[in-house]
Amino acid sequence: MQKHTTRAGFTLVELLVVIAIIGVLVGLLLPAVQAAREAARRMSCSNNFKQLGLALHNYHAAYNQLPANGTGTDAGINGNGQRKSSDATNGGNLSAFSGLLPFFEAQSLWEQLSNPHMPESGESPIGITAAGTWQAFGPAPYIDLDSYDPWQTAIPSLRCPSDPGQSVIGVGQTNYSFCFGDAILRIGYEPTYTYADRAAFRGVFQRQRGRKFRDILDGLSNTIAMGEVGTDLGDRSVVGSVVDRNYFPNNANMGSDLSICTDLIDPTRPQFFSPDPNPTLMATDTSRGGRWFNSHLMITSFNTVLPPNSPTCAMRWGLAWQSGVFSAGSRHQGGAHVLMADGSVQFITDSIDAGDRNADSISKNYNNEGRESPYGVWGALGSIGAKETVELP
Repeated sequence: MQKHTTRAGFTLVELLVVIAIIGVLVGLLLPAVQAAREAARRMSCSNNFKQLGLALHNYHAAYNQLPANGTGTDAGINGNGQRKSSDATNGGNLSAFSGLLPFFEAQSLWEQLSNPHMPESGESPIGITAAGTWQAFGPAPYIDLDSYDPWQTAIPSLRCPSDPGQSVIGVGQTNYSFCFGDAILRIGYEPTYTYADRAAFRGVFQRQRGRKFRDILDGLSNTIAMGEVGTDLGDRSVVGSVVDRNYFPNNANMGSDLSICTDLIDPTRPQFFSPDPNPTLMATDTSRGGRWFNSHLMITSFNTVLPPNSPTCAMRWGLAWQSGVFSAGSRHQGGAHVLMADGSVQFITDSIDAGDRNADSISKNYNNEGRESPYGVWGALGSIGAKETVELP
């Protein structure tokens, strides 16, 4: 007698149903996985900031002041009280990260930077001394970018994992910057310069001189010390890019009319600059976070004028690059981290109250020295002693 057996298996319809169910589950889970990854990156970014907060406090404990964002060697002082630069000196243009290196576990890089350094065979540097070496603390921070080792050193703890930007010339970048307060005009001037405006030095950091914690009269927990910046991705995005100073007229009008900067945003794609008008943008290494060692406002500084993720517009008026709107920003959704002067880290949304965009900025130009910030809660958090009463959003 012949015996019939049946083989168990899936029919084509059943197989298609299973594949469809798996596809739906993957579609549901993928955004959750991506969100979890971004949450982890955001937490890692926050932890980097906490380490920088500890570094600032340890530096202050060691030297009874914070580092200046704009310090280093020079070739003397000119008749207007400015530090003179040369290729072999850095002209007092080193960022505050240089002094902080030993305080966030970058001791080896600090030793390399703070000692004379011999070029390697085959290099042809232009910022060397007569002895054939780079002097201690290096040449000008825009010289020998392709050969001076500290300039080429990437520091992982200065990068936010959410930012994919890379230097096109191989220098170390940063996603963290120093707060210069809530003014616009002359904020990057040296305090000894004849035409400096003391009223504009309203931030925790300034050039040449380091603040003390006792200078922060509004309270350490109410004042921003540092904030995030996104690096330039070469896509003309508002976050990371810097509008070239030569794009703007040689006047001080941006000090009382922020639309000069904000009108450059594409209204149909507000995360990018408009193709018409088509503003000229700076190169990647001179855009936001382009060099961790350079104190230029447009690279390692910000002011609390426009809210996070707003455009950055350097001005040609006065001393070039030393006035303008320098916005915080990040690749996180909806805002950016800031480091308060007490060492705590907060996430500030880009919808924070930023006051009146047509108000006169604090300046001797407008006879409003010492006034409360015209830029709302965001501006008040950036000033160190204007006596505003604010609460973190």
